[in-house]
Amino acid sequence: MPNCKSATLQSIIKGKTGVDSVIHSDGWRGYNGLIDFGYKKHFRVHHGEIDFARGNSHINGIESFWGYAKTRLVKFKGMDKKMFNLQLKECEFRFNNRKQNIYRALLGIFRNEHLKLS
Repeated sequence: MPNCKSATLQSIIKGKTGVDSVIHSDGWRGYNGLIDFGYKKHFRVHHGEIDFARGNSHINGIESFWGYAKTRLVKFKGMDKKMFNLQLKECEFRFNNRKQNIYRALLGIFRNEHLKLS
């Protein structure tokens, strides 16, 4: 992202989500005004006020994922921009299956999905 200004964040959010999306964020002022754009399901936690979770509203999961992804991706010491989405998708798969044997999880997928060779 070029910056964390409201206009930048809101433009990205509007371009990637629909107004019926559920958005969980922290208290960063850049998220102010989403409700004015029709996002009625915007839930916030304010870490500065020692507010880390309110019912089901929290951002611990996404913070946990990004911590995991950063630790994993830093080992590459940079990568081609064209490969970033694939590397991030691999991080997502590994994170979501971190309590499983990855080898067995992949074998299960390969058995159930037909591989198409061109």
